[in-house]
Amino acid sequence: SFLKNKCGLSSESALTASKYVHFETPEKPNAVIAFFNRHGFTKPQLVRLVKRRPMVLTTDVEKILLPRIEFFLSKGISNPNLAQILSSNPTILSSSIENQLIPSFDLLSNVLKSNDKIISALKRHPRLLNYDPNDVLLVNINILVDNGVNECHIASTLCSKPSTLTVSPIKFKSVVQEAKEMGFDPCKGMLMVAIYALGSMAKPTLKRKFEAFKKFTWSDEEISEPFRRYPSFIRLSVDNLMVTMDFLVNKMGCSPSFIAKRPRLLLMSMEKKIVSRFLFAWDLLSKGVIKNINLHALLETSEHLFIEKFVNCYKPEEASRMLKLYHEKLDLSKNLRMDGYKLQHL
Repeated sequence: SFLKNKCGLSSESALTASKYVHFETPEKPNAVIAFFNRHGFTKPQLVRLVKRRPMVLTTDVEKILLPRIEFFLSKGISNPNLAQILSSNPTILSSSIENQLIPSFDLLSNVLKSNDKIISALKRHPRLLNYDPNDVLLVNINILVDNGVNECHIASTLCSKPSTLTVSPIKFKSVVQEAKEMGFDPCKGMLMVAIYALGSMAKPTLKRKFEAFKKFTWSDEEISEPFRRYPSFIRLSVDNLMVTMDFLVNKMGCSPSFIAKRPRLLLMSMEKKIVSRFLFAWDLLSKGVIKNINLHALLETSEHLFIEKFVNCYKPEEASRMLKLYHEKLDLSKNLRMDGYKLQHL
């Protein structure tokens, strides 16, 4: 009842949480809730915190919670940011200040040089403070330094994609070596993007994705080229990659080599961009309004530039009809479902 009425948990969540926390009277839990309320926790944040770590309700406010909150505040983390970080990772509240929090902050400060960047990294990956700084983060940073990676690229990655540096050092060293063998230059930032992409999946998964592209007659070189150009594309699921490839090749007539040189096409939204623009251009082509489809202008332009090139280039009355047609295609493209590696209309 307390978990539901005072903490806002659902009946199911309260039943699960009740297995991990026990108290005879509500005095201590009420004090904990009041403490978090004073530090700016919203209702949803309090729900998330208690749901993830129910035993926090029986934690001593003065001896445990207050010293850690004061530590974070002393590092320039505001209450709103602190509430966001702690509700996402409440285990920090039981971490040792001397043995875990201080060494972790010192390391982050040495690399990032800015409290704002530290806060940014923690908001992106709240569990960053859970790792032993000397056994994980520092080891992985030294691996990068030993391989000639510039400090600015290490800092940029730690700030924007901190999970890159939290994999086990054994795997991390292997991933760094693999990225170098694929031709990525340690002196350039793209190496870190490749490490992030490679480190986020198991090798069998990566192999399965590369094998899938061979169905579209990509050679080994054509498979490697898009990864070197834009490593993040490989993080998409096999199904999403194949659906996009099938549509681009078999519907739009793109050659596999054309796509290999433009891997960002595979990251574009099928519903919001690729399908709607293709249907719009196909209508114009079939009616003789345009004589051919320029794939670069059609797909590789922003929404604003697309409207300028394909809609606003006409006289006002005609442009109005073109815009209406384009919006119709946008609505139509929303009603799609995946059938194997193909798209079908609902």
